[in-house]
Amino acid sequence: MNSITDPKTVLITGASSGIGEATARRLAALGHNVVIGARRVDRLAALAVELRAEGAAVTPVELDVTHLESVRTFVEAALTEHGSIDVLVNNAGVMSLSPLADLRITEWEQMIDVNLRGVLHGIAAVLPRMREQGSGHIVNVSSVSGHRVDPAAAVYSATKFAVTALSEGLRQENENIRVTVISPGFTRTELTDRGGSTEAQAAARAAAEALAIPASAIADAIGYAIGQPFDVDVNEVVIRPTAQR
Repeated sequence: MNSITDPKTVLITGASSGIGEATARRLAALGHNVVIGARRVDRLAALAVELRAEGAAVTPVELDVTHLESVRTFVEAALTEHGSIDVLVNNAGVMSLSPLADLRITEWEQMIDVNLRGVLHGIAAVLPRMREQGSGHIVNVSSVSGHRVDPAAAVYSATKFAVTALSEGLRQENENIRVTVISPGFTRTELTDRGGSTEAQAAARAAAEALAIPASAIADAIGYAIGQPFDVDVNEVVIRPTAQR
């Protein structure tokens, strides 16, 4: 395990797979105290056992970002374990791709609930504490789809555009709290495994198989952002596969 001179307490949502899991691995390896949350507690527990065996400080907590009380419980667990909250990585997300004409309204609502409401819940749960202590860092995972809109991705893009706008407003309102937006392109995750139309999800999977970069590349960017001095705020990082257009 590498060592850092300024270990932080970092909370990561959606940590049972993909970018969240990779970020937990990366930050734990750097020596940060990592509190990991997700609905799939079996995966969280297995990850915690593995990382603890390597000497990491890892706390798994069952979490559903669509419920504010669940997020508050997640934050309280971090405070009980470590006494502080330095970084929140709002990573939990879902992507159900389909044309608007399919009227998959339940999936639209789920994307809004997880991708946007979940980010707001995270902010609401940590912001008072960060303002009280006069420091903190909120990392919101958006997407390249928060910069462009493709067919079948209108609602997903809308939620990610909203995350970018929300992050900029949060940054401007808080001079002592750093805010970073991470916008990945095609990345090896489970996002295309559930929901959406058969055609749209298959096309996304095919593109990901041809182009995708590992989730660890996104984790490295998050590690870089939170590792900067307090007076340096990395506002946005867009990370694409070199071949992605």
